[in-house]
Order: sequence, then structure tokens, then C-alpha cells
Amino acid sequence: MSRSPKSKAAAEAAALEKEFLAAYEQYADALLRHALLRVRDRDLARDIVQETFAKTWLYLSERNKIEYMKAFLYRVANNLIVDHSRKKKSSSLDKMMDDDGFEINDENLKHPSEIGDARAAVKLLDSLEEIYRTVISMRFLDGLTPKEISSALNISENVVSVRLHRGVEQLKKLVNRVPGGA
Repeated sequence: MSRSPKSKAAAEAAALEKEFLAAYEQYADALLRHALLRVRDRDLARDIVQETFAKTWLYLSERNKIEYMKAFLYRVANNLIVDHSRKKKSSSLDKMMDDDGFEINDENLKHPSEIGDARAAVKLLDSLEEIYRTVISMRFLDGLTPKEISSALNISENVVSVRLHRGVEQLKKLVNRVPGGA
């Protein structure tokens, strides 16, 4: 006994909704952190994440398939970030910290002394060129694999690896210039 076309469509819609909600639960916080590090504006980062999921839902609801959900979400978010940066320069992280006490919340920080280290790390990361800062934050802060980064940025895995290597080398040089650096 086969299902009617209506019940089959309803089952597919329910499965699609379940897949989407699972992706939201799994990736929304990481996408927010990623967007926040890139745009330096909490409200804008939330808007980008919201629009990322809205565009993804629309794409899925048009019966398109997504092979790697995480990479797809990061690609959409990165495209929205680029679109925004073309329209307007975002405010600096230092200005936000001074003006309203903005802090990047990281549940991995165990001790208050680590906050200064996190600020210093973000400052060093900010001094890198955008192409290196993006892949380094996606790899080491967001935990994406080179393959996922490649898919999200629409560049080859080799380019990702080269950018990671060069960016890390530049960070090492910067750390060695900072007083008290390793």
C-alpha cells in the first residue's frame, strides 16, 4: 500500500523542517560568533545569521539539496557579510569595547585573566589581511575543516591550506613582535 501524493509531500515537508531545525540548533551559535568576529556589531551579526537561515530555508523549500549543510550556511553567511562590507564599513571592536563594554562571550574562557589574552588574540587577528583572517577564524575559531572552508568560500582546498599556512606564519611574526610574546 503506497502513500497518497499528499501524505508523501507532507512527510517530505516534515523531514525538511526537521533537517532545517537540527541545522539551526547545531550551527546558529557558531555562525553568530563567526559573523560577530567579522562585522563587529551584535545586531548586524544577529541579522546576518537570521538572514542566513531564511535564505537556507527558502533554498531547501524550493526542493534544492544541500550536501554539506555547515559549509552551505557559512557560504551564505560569508556572502551576506561581504555584501554588507561593500555597503558600509563596520565599527571597530576597540570602539565597541570602549563605548558600551562589548565583550565576546566565550564559554571556553575559564579565568578572568584569559579575557585580556582573548582581546590580544583578536587584536592580532584583526591585523591580518582579510583573506587570512577569514580562513584562520573559520578553521580555528569555528572548527571548520579545510574542505568545509573551501566549499563555504568557493575556493580550492589548496588555496585554503596556503592561506592558513601564510596567515599562521604572519601571526607568529606578530606574536614575536609583541612585548612579552613567545
